[in-house]
Amino acid sequence: MTIQFIHYPKCTTCKKAQKWLNDHEVSYEEVHIVEQPPTKEEITALWQASGMPLKKFFNTSGMKYRELGLKDKLADMTEEEQLELLASDGMLIKRPIVTDGKKVTLGFKEADFEQTWK
Repeated sequence: MTIQFIHYPKCTTCKKAQKWLNDHEVSYEEVHIVEQPPTKEEITALWQASGMPLKKFFNTSGMKYRELGLKDKLADMTEEEQLELLASDGMLIKRPIVTDGKKVTLGFKEADFEQTWK
């Protein structure tokens, strides 16, 4: 599968990740997280492939996250409700997400990219 780079173009972390991918000549397909937000099924697949807790998929520093008071609500929500919420608004999802269908990185940490995408 082609590598997907799911991002928000104005996000500085996404820009750093994209620069890293370009500098290392990693080819990818761009997906705008707001114009084409991942579906509940896609988020479920990413979450399962990542091996990370579902709460890691939330953009905890985003305005939408704070507006909805999710810091206090997430613990009481079922995984099903969390997945529905993530699928409802691309701005709630931590970004960028880079995946080839088997491996998934969330956010941008150079060491993770070196290990996963080089």
